Amino acid sequence: MSDIENKLIIGTAPDSWGVWFADDPKQTPWERFLDEVAESGYKWIELGPYGYMPTDPSRLADELKARDLQVSAGTVFTAFHRGGQPGDAAFEEAWEPARRVAELTAAMGGEHIVVIPAMWRDDVTGEAVENQVLSSEQWDSLFNGHNELGRRLAEQFGLKQQFHSHADSHVLTQDDIETLLKNTDPELLNLCLDTGHAEYGGASSVDLIRKYPERIGYLHLKQVDPGVMERVRAENLTFAAANAAGVMTEPPGGLPDLREVIEAVEALDKPIFGIVEQDMYPVAFDVPMPIAKRTRNYLLSCGSRTRVS
Repeated sequence: MSDIENKLIIGTAPDSWGVWFADDPKQTPWERFLDEVAESGYKWIELGPYGYMPTDPSRLADELKARDLQVSAGTVFTAFHRGGQPGDAAFEEAWEPARRVAELTAAMGGEHIVVIPAMWRDDVTGEAVENQVLSSEQWDSLFNGHNELGRRLAEQFGLKQQFHSHADSHVLTQDDIETLLKNTDPELLNLCLDTGHAEYGGASSVDLIRKYPERIGYLHLKQVDPGVMERVRAENLTFAAANAAGVMTEPPGGLPDLREVIEAVEALDKPIFGIVEQDMYPVAFDVPMPIAKRTRNYLLSCGSRTRVS
């Protein structure tokens, strides 16, 4: 982002078109996604699940250039609490797909890798697959794994690791997020502050921005519906059920106040991406683009240094 100066750059992601998987007939085809992103006025995108869009760098570069689009980040998934040292099965299972994503991201000129931790409940069925609470040994394994991942991404690809707290994962609450930040190397891991997932976990996005300004490296901008969120907490709904119930909602109708978030981010006086990521899988193909247009226009109205390019 060396040529972007100290702006908040608004982009979008396949997630905002209902894309969660590399291949699923319920999802918007990648060609339509790219066409509609461009038509909606965005200039920056994330890659989404590896394999959703072409993985051949030359072909993908041509498709992006034809639509005047650029890549901000790729996304990888980890479970380092199960093994965070090179050679551990969990580490190696994460590294090989991360390497492929990093290679493609770097080839497209992206500078970031958004890293999402494993969920203790299955993201489709909601079935519990392990304990909700980590032991101290598992926390240490998680810290070590992310430091090592950040080191490899930086040394081999020149990319920055941006950790994304997530519903139904072990890093969700404000205490969880602060524990992670206090026990990892800021040269190797910073925060992809997802405002919706932070709110889901009861964390304050604005408080995190003000307490850890140097650790805010990237943003996912979304809101939760407070009424649905009350039900999620009262009934202990899984994230799969919460998503189906519409817990993530179109701005500005939810929480947190994104105008306040954007003002706090602009006060950091540094270049940063704010990627719109509205979870809504599955969704009819004609639903996402009007929401994307309205969201873009709303976010651009929230700050004095908020742009799309």
